[in-house]
Amino acid sequence: MRVHELAKELDLTTKQMIAMLGKLEIDVRSHSSTLMDAQVDKVRKHLDTLAPAKPVITASPDVSDAVSVSSDDRKGGVIEDEALIAELNPVKDKKDEAEPDLRIVEIPDKDITVKDFAEIIGVPLTQIMTTLLKKGMMLNLNQNLEITLAEEIAVSYGVMLDIQSKQTSAHQQRMEDALLADFEEESRFLRDRSPVVTVMGHVDHGKTKLLDALRHTNVVDKEHGGITQHIGAYQVHLKGKDITFIDTPGHEAFTEIRARGANITDIVILVVAADDGIMPQTVEAIHHAKVAKVPIIVAVNKMDKPDANLDRVKQQLTEHDLLAEDWGGKTIIVPVSAKAGTGLEELLEMILLVAETEELKANPHKKAMGVVLEAHLSKNKGPLATVLIKSGTLRIGNPFAIGPIFGKVRAIVDDSGNPRKDATPSMPVEIMGLSGVPHAGDVLQVVGSEKEAKIIAEQRSHELSDLNRKKKRAMSLEDVSRKIHEGDLAVVNLIVKSDVSGSLEAILGSIAKIKVDKTAINIVHSGTGVITESDLMLAKASEAIVLGFNVALPVSIKNMAEEDGVVIRLYHIIYKLLEDLEDTLKGLLKPIFERQQIGVAEVRQVYKFSKVGAIAGSYVTEGKITRNAELEIYRGTNMVFEGKLSSLKRFKDDVKEVANGYECGIVIDGFEAYEAGDLIRVYQLKEVTIR
Repeated sequence: MRVHELAKELDLTTKQMIAMLGKLEIDVRSHSSTLMDAQVDKVRKHLDTLAPAKPVITASPDVSDAVSVSSDDRKGGVIEDEALIAELNPVKDKKDEAEPDLRIVEIPDKDITVKDFAEIIGVPLTQIMTTLLKKGMMLNLNQNLEITLAEEIAVSYGVMLDIQSKQTSAHQQRMEDALLADFEEESRFLRDRSPVVTVMGHVDHGKTKLLDALRHTNVVDKEHGGITQHIGAYQVHLKGKDITFIDTPGHEAFTEIRARGANITDIVILVVAADDGIMPQTVEAIHHAKVAKVPIIVAVNKMDKPDANLDRVKQQLTEHDLLAEDWGGKTIIVPVSAKAGTGLEELLEMILLVAETEELKANPHKKAMGVVLEAHLSKNKGPLATVLIKSGTLRIGNPFAIGPIFGKVRAIVDDSGNPRKDATPSMPVEIMGLSGVPHAGDVLQVVGSEKEAKIIAEQRSHELSDLNRKKKRAMSLEDVSRKIHEGDLAVVNLIVKSDVSGSLEAILGSIAKIKVDKTAINIVHSGTGVITESDLMLAKASEAIVLGFNVALPVSIKNMAEEDGVVIRLYHIIYKLLEDLEDTLKGLLKPIFERQQIGVAEVRQVYKFSKVGAIAGSYVTEGKITRNAELEIYRGTNMVFEGKLSSLKRFKDDVKEVANGYECGIVIDGFEAYEAGDLIRVYQLKEVTIR
C-alpha cells in the first residue's frame, strides 16, 4: 500500500501521514512510497492507542492541515482524541508567536544620510544618533550611512529594509510586485487553488494526444500536421478538483513567458515515448523545467506499443538526475497510453498529490491579477487574450491594464467555449475588450476605473519606450570576468552546443575540471547541433552565455541574439574555449574589439592651404562620416593609409558628423597625398559579443 492510499483510507492528508510515519521511525521518501503490511499495521495500532474511541477526522475548511472531531461525536459523549490532534497539529512555539513582525520599508541601493534614514524608517533622529553613539560612531545628520549599517540599525527598530536596485526598471518591478502579491496576502484570505501544469516533451511523443485523452476532446485533428500550433489552456475535473493544463508549441514559449517575469507553472509533465526514449527535445525540456525550479512528473506514453521499454526510459532519465521512486529516487514516473486510455487517472492523482505537497494557495477576494498566455486579433471580435488568473476574481465589467494595453472586460469565455460571468484563480479564460494585442507573459491587473487603466497603460507605454532605447546588453564573458574580479559574481551560467557528442563530452569533462576559488560554473543546457531559438530563450531567462564549438550560427539567430542581448561565443579550438573560460573565472579576460564600418566618402577634389595643409573635398556615399573616427584610405583595391580623422568641415563650419548624400571637407593626421577617386572608409570600435 502506498502512503497516499493509507492517508486516504484513514481520512488524513498526505502531509499528516508523512509526519506520523516520521515519528514512528518509518522511513518514506514521498507520498508515493510503498509501505509494507507490518508498517501499515504499526500505523493502525498507533492510531488505536491514541484514540480508544475512534474520532471522525475531517479537514478544517480554513486550514488544510487541521484535524478536528465531529460535532456529532462530541454530543454523543465520545472522548475527544486530544493526543491525535496534538500530534497532527503541533502548537507553534510561543517564542515564535511572540516575535514581532518586521515592518518592510523600501530604500534606494546607495548610501543614505542619517537624517533621510531616520525619516524613511519613521524613527526620531535623536534616537538614531544615540544608537550610533552606542556603536562608537560620531556622525552628523548629513553624513552618509552604509547600507549594511543601515540594515542593522533598522532591524533593531523593527524595520526590514527592502533595497531597491537602481537597475530595476519600473515596468519590471511592477511585474515582479504583482506576481509576488499572492505570497504577501494575509493567511485568512488565502484559499486552495488548482495546480497549473505545463506539458512538455519531444515532438511526436504524444503531448497533444495525451491532453486530448485527458479532456475528452479532439484537438489534434484540428491542427496542421498533428502538431500544436498555438498555446492552449484547458481544465480537467477529477473527484471534485480541477487541474489546469497548458500545452505549449515549444519550450521557447514556456521560457519566453518566464523571461518576461511570469513563472506561471506549478508542475511540469514531461512526456516521453516508451518506444523512442529520451530525445534531444526531451533533454531541452528537462533543462527548461529545472531552470524554472518546478516539480517534474514523467509520463511515459505509448506503453501500448510492442517495443515499449519502460526500464530503458528510467535508465535514460537517471543520466539527467531524474531517478524513479521505485529505484530509490524522488521522480514520479507514470506509464500511460493516450491511445488506449490507460494510466490517465493515476497520472491525474499524482498531479493532485504533488499539488497538495506544494500547498498552492491564492486570494480570490482581491482585484484580479493574471498572466497572458496568448493573444491575437479577431476580425469579428477585435483583440482577444487568453489569460490565466493568478489571484483574485475577474468579472465582466472590470477595467484593467495589461502592460501598455488597457480595456474593460466585455466578455469571458472558458476553455470549453462557454460564456462566464467571472474567473477565479488558476482558471484559463479568453477575454474581450482590449485596446490592443498584448504579448505573452504580460501581466493583467484589474484597476479602479477605465480612466485609471488608460493612464497606467500610457505611463507603461512611455516606460517601455525608454526601456527599449536604453536596452541593457547581456553580460559578455569580459563583463563576467570583471564582475568576478570585483567579487560581484559567484556563479556563471553556460549553455554549451557542439557539432558532435564526442566533442561535447570532452568539453563538458574539461569544464568540470576547472576549479577557481569562490566561483562556480553552472551548465544550464548542453547539446549537439546548431544554436537555436530555444537556446536563446533559455539563455535569456537564465542569464546564461552561449558557447558554440564547431557549430553554425544562422543569420536569423545572430540577429535575434543581438536584439535580445544574448551573448554567443563561437570556437573551433577546444583549448581556446577552455582558456577563455578559465580566464573569465579568474577575472583576467580582456575585451576584444573589432572595427565596424560606419561610412564611406569619395574624394572629389583636393584643396591645399599653407596653414592647414591638404583638405580632401569629399562626398559621403554610404552611412556617415564622424569626427575623430578611425579610417582607412583605399586607392582602387589597395589600402594606402590607415589613421584617424582629425577635422571635419561642412562649408566653413566644423561639424561632428556628415550624413550620406552630403559634401564635406576632411583633414587626416599624417596624410596629404589625396587623389580624386580615393575612398575614405570610416570605422568605429565595437566590443565583440558574438564571435
